[in-house]
Amino acid sequence: MRIRCILSILLLAAAAISVSAQEKEPAVLGDEAQALLLRMYDYDPEIPLEARVVERNENGSHVRFKIVFRGARGVMVPGYLQIPAKGQAPYPCVLLMHGWSGSSGHWWEDGGYISGGNVRKALLKAGYAVLALDAQAHGDRIAENDYQGVNLYNDPNALPRKNYFTLRDIITQTLLDYRRGLDYLDTRDDIDMDRIGIVGYSMGGFHSVALTAIEPRIKAAVGCVVPVDWREDPILDPANYMRGIGNRPFMMVQGKEDRLCNEAQSKKLYTYLEYGDTRLLLFDSGHRLPSSYVGKAIPWLIDRL
Repeated sequence: MRIRCILSILLLAAAAISVSAQEKEPAVLGDEAQALLLRMYDYDPEIPLEARVVERNENGSHVRFKIVFRGARGVMVPGYLQIPAKGQAPYPCVLLMHGWSGSSGHWWEDGGYISGGNVRKALLKAGYAVLALDAQAHGDRIAENDYQGVNLYNDPNALPRKNYFTLRDIITQTLLDYRRGLDYLDTRDDIDMDRIGIVGYSMGGFHSVALTAIEPRIKAAVGCVVPVDWREDPILDPANYMRGIGNRPFMMVQGKEDRLCNEAQSKKLYTYLEYGDTRLLLFDSGHRLPSSYVGKAIPWLIDRL
């Protein structure tokens, strides 16, 4: 509790002293506040995982397990782990992190908004395992929101929806869930914990930035259409996590006309990646990237894992 109180004070102070009247962009946290921000995601790794496989499907080339495990705050977290049926274990593994109002199932859809199936198949073909969890209140976790889909935007024509969680709740809880997901992977003999990567899209793009900063077990990551329209909340500002990535490889894949992070905003955000092997890849698109991004991003990630 003391850390959270100090963090709140520092975040408010950083916001108060940061920006001149002419600037609309919030300031990036200083070293002390940024270190406390990352401490927000501390958890007790001794909490029993109680992990189990609830479904198994094999198609000859891959095996997919539906798994559940107990998260850091007590709720059971569902997801899918898919591994090659052939090849030599232990396999490197890539976390697949979906966007707002999506689900882990989007990574099993060919084409689609995020080209999720294309990403997953490219990784499996290269001999990688993949782990995709449902974010809080998404997918199989919709019961947490009284079986109603999350609704971030106030559309006057939309049906009323209940939101039991704020955007910050969902973002931060999901990061803790993925930390526990890494704990689960560490219990398996068929996963190489020295070769763990991330591909995240939209909200998952933010998660790819933040989890890489928080988690030393992440070796390389790709963040797709990382949004900056949440930057008024320092805890949801991707720039405040960039420094924590250090010298680990990180690629940003952005759309020039994306209303959540346009070309100029993407280039500005990229400047906070201070060290190491980084790349900014820009497409002539909006928030929906062309499927051709897969052929650029996945080989780059594989080369670094």
